[in-house]
Amino acid sequence: MPENRESSSTPVDFQTRPDRYRHWTLAFDGEIAHLSMDVDEAGGLFPGYELKLNSYDLGVDIELYDAIQRLRFEHPEVKTVVMASAKERMFCAGANIRMLGSSSHALKVNFCKFTNETRNSIEDASDNSRQRYLCAINGMAAGGGYELALCTDHILMADDGNAAVALPEVPLLAVLPGTGGLTRVTDKRHVRRDLADVFCTLEEGVKGKRAQDWGLVDELVPASKMQAAIDSRAREMASTSDRPGESATGVELKLLERSFADDRIEYEHVVATLDRAAGSAEITIKAVAEETPATIDEIEKQGAGFWVLALARELDDLLLHLRVNELELGSLIFRCEGDPDRVAAYDDLLAEHADHWLVREIGLYWKRVMKRIDLTSRSLFALVTPGSCYVGFLAEILFAVDRSYMLDGIFEEEQVEQTPAVIRLTEANFGAYPMSNALSRIATRFYGHDDHVAEAREQMGQDLDAATALELGLVTFAPDDIDWEDELRLALEERRAYSPDALVGMEANLRFAGPETMETRIFGRLTAWQNWIFQRPNAAGDHGALKLYGSGRRADYDKTRV
Repeated sequence: MPENRESSSTPVDFQTRPDRYRHWTLAFDGEIAHLSMDVDEAGGLFPGYELKLNSYDLGVDIELYDAIQRLRFEHPEVKTVVMASAKERMFCAGANIRMLGSSSHALKVNFCKFTNETRNSIEDASDNSRQRYLCAINGMAAGGGYELALCTDHILMADDGNAAVALPEVPLLAVLPGTGGLTRVTDKRHVRRDLADVFCTLEEGVKGKRAQDWGLVDELVPASKMQAAIDSRAREMASTSDRPGESATGVELKLLERSFADDRIEYEHVVATLDRAAGSAEITIKAVAEETPATIDEIEKQGAGFWVLALARELDDLLLHLRVNELELGSLIFRCEGDPDRVAAYDDLLAEHADHWLVREIGLYWKRVMKRIDLTSRSLFALVTPGSCYVGFLAEILFAVDRSYMLDGIFEEEQVEQTPAVIRLTEANFGAYPMSNALSRIATRFYGHDDHVAEAREQMGQDLDAATALELGLVTFAPDDIDWEDELRLALEERRAYSPDALVGMEANLRFAGPETMETRIFGRLTAWQNWIFQRPNAAGDHGALKLYGSGRRADYDKTRV
């Protein structure tokens, strides 16, 4: 099997739809949806392994992510999602070990990051969309299978002597549970630390009353009563939801229209220009010129064509594509073009109708896309030039990047009429789209300096020129026309000369100032350790546990503690 699969001529595509699913099925019963895992053994994303025992790879999770999105947008009537297995006496064996053992380091890490983001989106649906998730375990839920259960609100497990939960990665594979299992066991389910230590070293896992007593599952049910318990709990959970029910009409998420060339990726509202020699991609976001919808009915009528939703979907798809398929484009440079007043009108519209289920979903989606930017292992830059429209929700990009450059004045040699660039803050920049640390990006930027946050808030609604933005600390540099190109060129060349490994670590540390949350632990502490462990000989070496799994041979560990 090729070691560098993600660099093959066929890129990984993150777009799909239910009629293309090979591993999941969706069924609906009024306010209850049933999301069933039935993995096709022969349906691996890459050749060389079989997805036995409901084990999964990136392709399985791409379908899961799509299903979660569609449940939120296309089915406002759904208040509870029941996640279960369609296979008898087997819930999910977790991430496919042969896939992991034969994958490149980059693919393993990107796979784990995407699965983490997908499971976080389930919790986001529960917490903020009030679309609750119930998990029914009918057999072994091991590794990533149990981690999938952990992200739901309530775990039912059959009390039949067969069903069990396990996190066997440490004793079996010499790696960590890669999708937040360690963190959710302690931080979410509040399992006692010593019991968690025992649990995470038991290859066979924990069954029955012990699993319930330790807090690993919520409820044990005799196998004969499992379906009745699922139905009852699903209805109870639905009663706590404020989803609109069958009176609302969902928004169909049609496949995005996009085109790919060697140096360009183009959507309707987003264009990426790829400079392979420089190792960078310039991402331009285009604001619409049309009038803002006047009413919520018009937003619903536009559906997936509503600019903010369309933009979120396009940017999300692009970021995922660049992460997995363009590993050597180490710098992402954001631009935006359009009328600031038009963007402000959309920002006002989102704020005015924030309690409407669809507008709420659009805002939550933009929050998740911004987190996708935060968590992308690339050097991030933003450019503010004449014609830019960094206002409100779009201005969040300025505070997500590692450095921002705002032109002081205009480009003197341009032959077109120009107005000096401005940025405009709104209420959206002070908490509507929090980071993984639960703070706004401005609060994170000025962590420990509440007075600077207050000064920025006082400027809400004002057009801030380069000098003012620089004084307020809202941009990093404000060069004039003479120095603009040289400063950018030197910054990008400097970035290109550094170790990408060191940059990933530096950027991830600096982006998340402030308090630690379950999310920051998963993406910071857990992912950082897993990144390291995935390269250690004890796991990934020729005599390591991950490589030898299933061979009948024992791993030969270097016993040195580092």
